[in-house]
Amino acid sequence: MTTVLSANGLIEIPEQFRKTDALKGGQPFSIERVGQGEYHVIVMPQASRPKPRLIDVLRSCPVKDWWVEPDRSERTSLEPSKLFEE
Repeated sequence: MTTVLSANGLIEIPEQFRKTDALKGGQPFSIERVGQGEYHVIVMPQASRPKPRLIDVLRSCPVKDWWVEPDRSERTSLEPSKLFEE
């Protein structure tokens, strides 16, 4: 099977191979030059551990209950603010 080298230096792996080997975008590869015009491409194993979600990172913080709700009673009033006196 043949493919074309793009202007950016990218080689697209044909869809048939991607489906057969379950290749995904962003998956790492190792490429080795064997000789003039010959290359050996190896699919690197994916890390089995998923990326941590932000909420999980925040929840793993060792310091708990540090947040104290500020007293807003002095800063808020139930009356609408008066911008201009009439």
